[in-house]
Amino acid sequence: MAAWTRAVAAAGALAVVLTVAGCDGGSTKADGKGGGSSASGSGGGSAGQDEKTTYRLGEESPEVESDMQASKDAKYTLTPLRVETGTKADMDGSGLKKDDKDGPKVPVYVWAKVTHKSGTPMEVGDMDGDLAVRTDKGTRTRALIVLLGEAKWPDCPAPDTEKKLAPGQSAEICKAFLVPEGEKAAAVEVTRGFYKKPLEWPAAG
Repeated sequence: MAAWTRAVAAAGALAVVLTVAGCDGGSTKADGKGGGSSASGSGGGSAGQDEKTTYRLGEESPEVESDMQASKDAKYTLTPLRVETGTKADMDGSGLKKDDKDGPKVPVYVWAKVTHKSGTPMEVGDMDGDLAVRTDKGTRTRALIVLLGEAKWPDCPAPDTEKKLAPGQSAEICKAFLVPEGEKAAAVEVTRGFYKKPLEWPAAG
């Protein structure tokens, strides 16, 4: 798990940011595995050969079941709308200071729509664990998590992750991911547990 810090003027405090890559908190290569929820109406075991798992940007996912305790019966969909690999300049301007041992990173921005379909009202952030980015070098990473302070990205404001969605309500958000410098986003993924192939939206659309 990579730790990132940002200096805050007040009392010299630090803003701590975590990036979670792969399903165990460390950097991994894409292997079709990941934590998170399962697509609704699906049983255990491998996905059927005829199951659709690849979509175009702008296409809505099948319903996904929340794996958060507070909204465990909620079902929602994700619609990745746009994905863009950022630059070193974006990283330098974000206010984050990288841990030297972790290596240089650049941001990837994913604009997406989350729609609550049924069940208990859920927070926008309840879907964070299901969304991932895979790079052209096979690295998979989850969204940047800001514990304290803020990170600033061009045209990608931090979403209100505590905003509640009731059935029928949607929110459009932008999430930032950090990937190794020199790699580019190849696809947005929605993970579906350890035994099912993730749903994916190629970055080229």
